[in-house]
Amino acid sequence: MSLKLVNFRATGFESGAEVIHVADDGLVADGPQSGAREVDLNGAYLSPGWCDLHVHVWHGGTDISIRASEAGRPTGVTAMADAGSAGEASFHGLREYVIEPQSETIKAFLNIGSIGLVACNRVPELQDWRSIDIDRTLAVVEANRDVICGIKVRASGVIVGSWGITPAKIAKRVAEMTELPLMVHVGEPPPLIDEVFEILTPGDIVTHCFNGKPAGSIRDTRALFRMAQDMAERGILMDIGHGAASFNFRTARESIAEGLRPFSISTDLHRNSMESPVRDMATTMSKLLAVGLPFDDVIRASTHAPRSVIGLGAREGLTPGTRADFTVFDLAESDLEVLDSQGNAMVMDRVFEPRGTVLGDDWQTAARRA
Repeated sequence: MSLKLVNFRATGFESGAEVIHVADDGLVADGPQSGAREVDLNGAYLSPGWCDLHVHVWHGGTDISIRASEAGRPTGVTAMADAGSAGEASFHGLREYVIEPQSETIKAFLNIGSIGLVACNRVPELQDWRSIDIDRTLAVVEANRDVICGIKVRASGVIVGSWGITPAKIAKRVAEMTELPLMVHVGEPPPLIDEVFEILTPGDIVTHCFNGKPAGSIRDTRALFRMAQDMAERGILMDIGHGAASFNFRTARESIAEGLRPFSISTDLHRNSMESPVRDMATTMSKLLAVGLPFDDVIRASTHAPRSVIGLGAREGLTPGTRADFTVFDLAESDLEVLDSQGNAMVMDRVFEPRGTVLGDDWQTAARRA
């Protein structure tokens, strides 16, 4: 059924609109549609659909993944990228059982480790040279270019052990061969974070950019922080990737105050992070607002920026002929206490609260927070 959206405040678009018409084919229309269902948004914000660039939704294929619906439209998210849950050996399952059935747009970063996160951290996917099959990885990329948006490597000591920087270098070479960006998870060494930084080029993504891990944080030294600033200025993309162990209020607050703003806000939602400390995309966005990221930047980092990585438009989303893809939300007063990944507490005075989403001609109300 066609829709008519009224009484909203547009944000995150190149130009505002007072009314949005959606035809029954799901495309934004340039005028009223016969028999349209009117949806009164009661003064809420309307933005391009929220996009989470780092989730784990290969439910049943890994021991930490959640269902895509738990990270999607009920929480205000209309698009997401699974960040390396599947390697080449199981990507066909992620595609058939998760990516294709969902109403949300789902893309994926292919793990350079063949087994992906089947038994996350208990059986690391990058133990030695047998963990990577370059030929099979290249073949999977070529067969799935419509849904694979990059290569993923977890470059931290609990995964690579004494193998150090080598897996990241192999992943970077595969990314170059396939002309895709590399998303690199940074954490405790080896390798050192500056070793990882040295192999990255514009378009690559550093996820967990504001983690507070000793010897794995961009704030370990002034020289390292300046290196991170220079990388961001050159087009290397800083992604939040909150997760259970990878977001620190102080690191975020001080980095933003000194001018290093994240490219994208993402949750790293999985079974061990969803209940606490992450919860959902709206809570993660609210945390970034609370540590000093301006409202407009929070919206950009949750819509236009990550959507550009997975091949979706954003700023032009009100253009007739484009697929309707919107999130409707409020910015409400609050006294919600939240935690970062190290257990530090903070009380937020404003929080993002999704009301619903529009995908094509379908309006879906968001789930209420418990």
